Amino acid sequence: MELPLAGKPLLLWSLEAMAAVCRRMIVVAGFAPEKILRLVNGRPGVEVVVNENFVAGMLGSIQTGCRAVRAGRFFVLPGDMPLVGAPVFQTLLAVDAKIAVPFFQGRRGHPVLIDGRLISGLLAEPSASSLGRFIERLGFAAIEVDDPGILTDLDDPDDMKRIETLLRDGGENE
Repeated sequence: MELPLAGKPLLLWSLEAMAAVCRRMIVVAGFAPEKILRLVNGRPGVEVVVNENFVAGMLGSIQTGCRAVRAGRFFVLPGDMPLVGAPVFQTLLAVDAKIAVPFFQGRRGHPVLIDGRLISGLLAEPSASSLGRFIERLGFAAIEVDDPGILTDLDDPDDMKRIETLLRDGGENE
């Protein structure tokens, strides 16, 4: 999350896009949470919660974050997706659905917008499950957006080079 991309840490790209529409952002830290705390220190509206059992997988981190949610709706966005633009968040917020999932050219992406009344069900989801299974079981509104950034995450060095180039060029995905 602290990996520098086009002049700023990876995580800050996502937080800055979200800040355009969210007063409060919850960052779930796992391994070395003190690094995340330093990274977001002093950023208004950012709260860090720690998933002590981060090795169990992403669902546990999502559940840890859900325990801190106080809003009527909330976004789930992996921290390694720096190309998601603020208009995606705004588009999803305009949808009246319990779960809204963005799609770009027929492919599902992030962030996911979830109704806060679903938190108890998400918290009850077994550790062997996933957010995707939860969403599939409950159903969702598929929202087509014009932002390929919803599909772009940073998983390997090739992703890093490509994403850094896109960020330096103003975020235009090919």
